[in-house]
Amino acid sequence: MNTRELQDEIIRLKKEKDVCILAHAYQSQAIWEVADYVGDSYGLSVEASKAKNQTVIMCGVRFMAETCKMLSPDKRVILSNPMAGCPMADQYGRDDILKLREQYPDYTPVCYINTTAETKTVCDVTVTSSSAVKIIKNMPDKNILFIPDCNLGSWVADQIPDKNFQFVKGGCPTHMAMSVKSAEEAKAQHPDAELLVHPECLAGVTALADYVGSTTGILNYAKNSSAKEFIIGTEASIVEHLQYMCPEKRFYPLSVMCVCHNMKMTTLPDVLGCIQGTAGEEIKMSDELISSARKCIDRMIELGK
Repeated sequence: MNTRELQDEIIRLKKEKDVCILAHAYQSQAIWEVADYVGDSYGLSVEASKAKNQTVIMCGVRFMAETCKMLSPDKRVILSNPMAGCPMADQYGRDDILKLREQYPDYTPVCYINTTAETKTVCDVTVTSSSAVKIIKNMPDKNILFIPDCNLGSWVADQIPDKNFQFVKGGCPTHMAMSVKSAEEAKAQHPDAELLVHPECLAGVTALADYVGSTTGILNYAKNSSAKEFIIGTEASIVEHLQYMCPEKRFYPLSVMCVCHNMKMTTLPDVLGCIQGTAGEEIKMSDELISSARKCIDRMIELGK
C-alpha cells in the first residue's frame, strides 16, 4: 500500500470502529492528516477526554499515552508504537524524587509534563511549557524544585525573579543538541529570518531568539507573523508542517541534529495496525496509580484557572 492508500484505510476504519486518533506535533505530516486532533501532549489528552470515542490511539511517546489514560481512565488508550519513549521522562523516577525531597525539604517539587506517571505521584504540581510561568507564579510556594528540565526551569525562573529555584541535571537530548554556534550560523545564513525556539533549548540559544514558546506557540507565531522567513529551533518536523501551513513563507531548521528518533518510530502502518488490533500497546494503569498521579495535574488545572 502507498501513503494515500494507507491513509484512506485508516480513515475508513477509524470511523467504522469509532476510534479517536491523537497526533503529537512532532509526528509526520502523513500522520497529521489522519488524526482527529494534533497538538502538544497535554492538550491532546484534554481533547481525548472530551471526545465521545471509547478508544484512543496516541501517536506520540509513552508519557503522553499515560497522561491521556489519567484524564480518560474509562477509555482504551493505545500507544501507537510501544518502543516510543521519552529520554527526558525516564531521567528521574519515583525514588529519585523522594531523595530530592529529602535533600531539599523546603522546596516544592514541580514536574514538567514530560515525566512518567510514577514520577508524578511524588510531585506537587505539573506544568507544561506553555503554562509553567503562569502556574508557578500562581503557586503560594516561594521555593520551587523544578524537575527534570533545567533549561526550561531556568527560562521560567528568569521570568519569576521573586521565587527561589533548585534544578536537577536533566532535559531533552534533542533540544540540547542545538548549540549557540548553530543558532549564530543559522542567523548569519538567514539574516532576515526570525528565530523561534522552544524553552527546552539551552539558555544561550533562547537568548538569541525572537520568540520562545511551546511547539503550539511556535506554530501559531509563525502563522500569524508578518515576517516571511523563520529559523525553527525545535524538532525538525515542525519545519515541514509550517511549510504546508504557510507555503508563501520560508522555514529553516536551526540544526539538522534536532530530530526526535522516538517520535519518528511511529509510522502509518503502526496506526493502521492499532486500529486493526495487530499493533500498539494498550496503556493499563491501576486506579491507585491514576488517582495518585492525577493530583499534581489537578493542581495545575486549579492554579491555571
